[in-house]
Amino acid sequence: MSKLTLTDVEWREFFIGGREGLFEITSTKSGIDKNKLNNTEGSVPYITRTDLQNGINLFITENQSPKFKVDEGNVITIGLDTQTVFYQPVSFYTGQNIQVLRNENINKEVAMFIIPSLKIQMKKFNWGGNGATLGRLNRTRLMLSIDSQGQPNWQFMEDYIKQEQKVQAQQVIDYYERKLIELAGGVVGLDKVEWKTFRLGDVFDLITKGSKGLNHLEKGLSEGISYVGATNRNNGVLDFVEQKENLLYLGNAIAFIRNGEGSMGYSVYKKEDFIASQDITVGYNDNLNEYNAKFITTIADQVRGKYNFGYKRNQERLKRETLTLPADKNGNPNFQYMSDFVKKLELDKVQEVLEYIYIYISN
Repeated sequence: MSKLTLTDVEWREFFIGGREGLFEITSTKSGIDKNKLNNTEGSVPYITRTDLQNGINLFITENQSPKFKVDEGNVITIGLDTQTVFYQPVSFYTGQNIQVLRNENINKEVAMFIIPSLKIQMKKFNWGGNGATLGRLNRTRLMLSIDSQGQPNWQFMEDYIKQEQKVQAQQVIDYYERKLIELAGGVVGLDKVEWKTFRLGDVFDLITKGSKGLNHLEKGLSEGISYVGATNRNNGVLDFVEQKENLLYLGNAIAFIRNGEGSMGYSVYKKEDFIASQDITVGYNDNLNEYNAKFITTIADQVRGKYNFGYKRNQERLKRETLTLPADKNGNPNFQYMSDFVKKLELDKVQEVLEYIYIYISN
């Protein structure tokens, strides 16, 4: 089949909802406040207005109060106020202020075609008086490909997304095949090693520089440098900011988080240069690389339970923290073993990923 392009078909505008609209738009059947949930862990997604993880806040049991009805899947959800848009493949419960868009022609691929256009339209709404109300959603229009009858060309949308997904899958295969070659060298078997306890201050040169709060720097820069702060998400990155040479930390280092609710005691490896908040101490060792750093941060993170706001992870306590690590014959941390161990784990995962994608791309 020849390659599909967006110029292969004609396009026209459609209302999102209303009498002549594409979708039946309704408020969610559930709309459960989080404090009223039976939040026993289960398999049913609980959708909120977050813009993360497909809108999923957590997974809950289906045993909820009878007055809250589960919403059927194969729909698009829109979070009011936040204007978040996601496809929900399976049945779900939601928090407040979620609109549900249904159309019998929707499937995952069609939804993926439509959602980017929906997100663009949602940008005109905002918090307060200009939110995405049902009336405003109904009057909003989308440009979609059409068939010979002037109706949405659902088949084209599905085929186009499947085509693009296969292109992306091949790119992933190419990347992981190169990764496989990189990892395979010398990682056949791993011998047993001795373990030894080391003080963090003996393993790393620990450095803390002057810093500026995020609000005192120009932020949100697509070409900026990463700003690392007190979070265990996004590899510690809070934003991208203007580069300040006097605040700069060189990469190939571990950033130890000394303070911050929910993240005190964590550590992250930073391959690239970065700027950090005052809550960070940065550790350097000439033998460090991205593989053994993953090993070390996994071990180091086990300490996080000992700290709280009454017992903070200050610089001196950080130096005295202990790590139990593989040791070489000289009694020093065995950085080569740690690298090989992590490479072996990644090698196994890469092979699993490739097998999965090979099956997907052949269908």
